[in-house]
Amino acid sequence: MRRAAVSVCSNIAEGDEHGTNRDCVRFLYIAKGSLAELRTLLDIAREVGYLEQAEHARHEEQAAELGRMLGSLIKVRSQTTRPRRATTLDPSPSPDYP
Repeated sequence: MRRAAVSVCSNIAEGDEHGTNRDCVRFLYIAKGSLAELRTLLDIAREVGYLEQAEHARHEEQAAELGRMLGSLIKVRSQTTRPRRATTLDPSPSPDYP
């Protein structure tokens, strides 16, 4: 469970560091997959008696909320373009430069 939980936040962070929304969205989908894995592990832990029902319900609600947040972020990032970083390689002078 710990590995799946760390994978969720690690993939969100890694995706955010990539230069394009396309790459970011790919990592957000990976994070969503890790979240699904975590939710499955929570269900198994409840079934075998490692988690009480109330504790499972609390974690499940948090995971569901995170899933909704990831879905919204994926939707926004899929519909927008991230501006390219400015370069200083253009040797032509600015028209406003005296």
